[in-house]
Amino acid sequence: MTSSDPTRRRILRLTGAALAGGAVAGCSAAPGESSDAGGDGGDGSADEATPTPTADSGGDGGSGGEWTQASTVEMTDQLAYEPKRIQVSAGTTVTFENTGNIGHTVTAYEDGIPDGATYFASGGFESQSAASDGYSNGQEGNVPGGESYEHTFETTGTYEYYCIPHELNGMVGYVKVV
Repeated sequence: MTSSDPTRRRILRLTGAALAGGAVAGCSAAPGESSDAGGDGGDGSADEATPTPTADSGGDGGSGGEWTQASTVEMTDQLAYEPKRIQVSAGTTVTFENTGNIGHTVTAYEDGIPDGATYFASGGFESQSAASDGYSNGQEGNVPGGESYEHTFETTGTYEYYCIPHELNGMVGYVKVV
């Protein structure tokens, strides 16, 4: 979370978020908010199977809310992972699809994965600092619009991940492996 120029980056991120938000005003939840709290329950896209929310058992480090059983997460131009919280069985491969035009990353917080779990980040990095450095030096790990990243979750527990360029906009997601 450290940066050599946090003020400039924050201003650029907030400006980008404001521009993207203004283009789709009234069409979706604000960045960082879950769209499953009411309304029609989503962005209108159809999944292969209807997601099934499950009750949160608590103790997940700020990831309270409902969990959606799904193996695909969309990365959107609204600077959000949709759904924000998914639940999968151990051994499931999750696909992170960039459905918009803005590039995103999928980067695990090293202290936000279960003990013994394999670290994951788009770009194949083996640590959070390597992923951050790679992105800063040429946008390595960036998943462009229309492309995807996959990771197989083997270890049970809760994983927290984020998008490097949009973390300050609240682009954070969770995977609960049962």
